[in-house]
Amino acid sequence: MEIIPQPLTRDAFAPFGDVIDAPNEPGRLYYEEALGNLRPAARPSLSVSLKPETRDRPLRADLLERHQFSSQTFMPLDVGRWLIVVAPHARQGGPDSALVRAFIADGRQGVTYKPDTWHHGLTVLDRPGRFAVFMWRDGSKGDEEFVPVTPFTIRIP
Repeated sequence: MEIIPQPLTRDAFAPFGDVIDAPNEPGRLYYEEALGNLRPAARPSLSVSLKPETRDRPLRADLLERHQFSSQTFMPLDVGRWLIVVAPHARQGGPDSALVRAFIADGRQGVTYKPDTWHHGLTVLDRPGRFAVFMWRDGSKGDEEFVPVTPFTIRIP
């Protein structure tokens, strides 16, 4: 299976979470409605990540992850284009491979994945990129889950 990414838009990404747009004018935009934590004992976790540029074209994906009980937010700090690959949770369990979608975000767009949304690891396209990452953690297996999937490719323009 080959996936062709589309530009990241609020409407297209809505089944999987929320798009965070950096303000174009002075002021502040709030996105806390997108944040979700389903475990009372979990604590907020804020980290900063530096990812190398991904040179693979097309990109082969064979592993997806989810955070069943927590939303997860990626906010670009210094990033060019970056790739988002998502899938809903299937009724029989695991990611629904038939409904995988891919998006390309610019360096001014962040996302918050809804709890239980399967996604590919953070992938930057044009140069190394830095992100702030926010979620909730309690130190248990429920913080994150990784599963192998039937390999598919993403054609990156």
